[in-house]
Amino acid sequence: MTSANAVPLSVLDLSPIPSGRPASSALHDTIELAKAAEAFGYERYWLAEHHNIPSVASSAPMVMIAAVAAATATIRVGSGGIMLPNHAPLAVAETFRVLEGLHPGRIDLGLGRAPGTDQLTAYALRRGREGGDDFPQQMSEMLAYVDGFPDDHPFKPLRAIPDDVPLPPLWILGSSLYGGRAAAAFGTGFAFAGHFGSADPAEAVAGYRENFEPSDRLAEPRVMLGVAAITAETEARAEALARANDLAMVRLMQNNPGPVPTPEEAEAHPWTPQELSLAASRRAFTSVGTPEQVRDDLERRRTEAGADELVITTQIHDPAERRLSYELIAKAYGI
Repeated sequence: MTSANAVPLSVLDLSPIPSGRPASSALHDTIELAKAAEAFGYERYWLAEHHNIPSVASSAPMVMIAAVAAATATIRVGSGGIMLPNHAPLAVAETFRVLEGLHPGRIDLGLGRAPGTDQLTAYALRRGREGGDDFPQQMSEMLAYVDGFPDDHPFKPLRAIPDDVPLPPLWILGSSLYGGRAAAAFGTGFAFAGHFGSADPAEAVAGYRENFEPSDRLAEPRVMLGVAAITAETEARAEALARANDLAMVRLMQNNPGPVPTPEEAEAHPWTPQELSLAASRRAFTSVGTPEQVRDDLERRRTEAGADELVITTQIHDPAERRLSYELIAKAYGI
């Protein structure tokens, strides 16, 4: 597959919490995976934002971006993403200028409009402030702390410090058609969540490209497709690892999330017909198999969506097997 070699590959890490281990161990696993991903040739390492979910430790992506960037040397590090409604726009602009100042040319700022959690947790994060529907206003305010406010704006005297560094490259995330429209309007990159999105990726990407408005930050549209993938040295082992991921996803959909189970736990689980149906519905979002099978399926997804890059999320209990999965995909792509 000749086109595969030129495709930039990146990592989307939710810091999955393995069963039987402390939740904080997932943070250290993230650092080790980031260093490995850099060695494997991955383009970017993105950290997600989720709250009050027992299966993932990615609750403070700004902290983890700083830690990952400090532990690596060349790989780009960013957010996939910062859920803007949960944060003051000024704080986001300041934090990412600080990160850019510390690690020039290596930071990405991916932004989303969803809370990344349940309604009660979102209320606690925001202390009752409405969010989501005012994403364009929040985005415009964040940019104005860098570009400047109109003369008659009350925030005109405010600037995001340090002001001698640019805001990192911007990406707007989306799992529906809205994200593509917002990214097109603001002239940013667009990252579609193909690993769980509710919309057709091709439709979302086409709408983004057709409506893209060039900006000072990005002259041409740029699309990253989020994908889920699990591979191993044998098809049987990949299937066993994926079955454990199936169980984790089923528990999440049943509002009973927990740490990522082992393949042995998934094998011993008494699957109900309803759970098997839920697992099958979610498996459609994940590429599973040998490295070559996974590469071919990822290329199918990328081509059908019309994406320029892939950002891969992999949920496996054993950190060593998770690193191996990323290594095998990198080798299959020849990076």
